Amino acid sequence: MSAIETRRQIVDVADKLFYEHGYEATSFADIAGEVGLSRGNFYYHFKSKDQILEAVIERRIAKTGAMLNAWQEDAGSPLDRIRRFIRLLIANSAKIMDYGCPVGTLCNELAKLDHVAKDDAARLFALYRDWLARQFAALGHETEAEALALHLLMRSQGVATLATAFRDGDFIRREVADMEAWLQAQCPVTSPPQF
Repeated sequence: MSAIETRRQIVDVADKLFYEHGYEATSFADIAGEVGLSRGNFYYHFKSKDQILEAVIERRIAKTGAMLNAWQEDAGSPLDRIRRFIRLLIANSAKIMDYGCPVGTLCNELAKLDHVAKDDAARLFALYRDWLARQFAALGHETEAEALALHLLMRSQGVATLATAFRDGDFIRREVADMEAWLQAQCPVTSPPQF
């Protein structure tokens, strides 16, 4: 395996372990053991856990950006694109019920630790906020686009938190349906033609 592939594998494994167990609870040994590297080989690629965290955050930002760009190209309308965001809760419901939202849990943990990377992790939420704001602006809500985006982010984080606490897939589906109804209500009403 090349050095690039090994580094990628380390970041993939660390991302999974940070999500499932938390950043603080995951050790070098945990990551190295899962990857199958000796400590010496492991340190060749990363000198500290913070370096791995930085790579994990950059990986998540790149993946999130690519996903949002794909939605921008694939979905026909801003309404359809926002629905894709909302439906992430259903698509990821099993993992959310087990571990919470990957963005929210990382941001919360790093904030509690007052970790130097907490602002970098928050860039993940900023990506979603900015993308959602552009969609709401395209729906005709230019002046309140950011507020609507933050409302939807807040709502999805609340659903993820409660779904983790209660492990209730029906709750997720009900809340997604309610968020979609709320979204539909944000669409401008067109007047019927006057004759």
